[in-house]
Amino acid sequence: MSSLWSRHTARQLKLAIPGLLVTYYLGTLPEIWGVYYGQVGTWPRSAALICLVNAFITIGLFIYVLLTPLIKGVEPDFRSWRKSGLLSRVIPVLTASMVTGWLALVFTLGQWSRLGFGKGLVGACGLYATVFGMLGLLPAPKVRRA
Repeated sequence: MSSLWSRHTARQLKLAIPGLLVTYYLGTLPEIWGVYYGQVGTWPRSAALICLVNAFITIGLFIYVLLTPLIKGVEPDFRSWRKSGLLSRVIPVLTASMVTGWLALVFTLGQWSRLGFGKGLVGACGLYATVFGMLGLLPAPKVRRA
């Protein structure tokens, strides 16, 4: 296999492409924007805003973890992240952000969109699979040792 199509890239694309297809087929993103702009009342708009803000927090934390080698100048040991000062704080927040964001997205889609809870669940999974598949394609910078 060439370096362009490594095993890692193929795995990430197996996650991202079906997620993208599900997201497109169900119209997950237009549904979220529809809840944000179209629903009357404070709760639907607030729930959609929470989903969007949480998505940006999750993506930001994920990119921060990827850029840790450049920020700190040392290659983090992800296998023993609990022993790392930086990762032991960021990884639990990232995990909580992913879980609460997904739950909020499922609830928002199920409660205030045309998808309902079943399709809302599938749409949220598709959107998360797409985003995490694409984020997994970002190259992690390596620390150059002198």
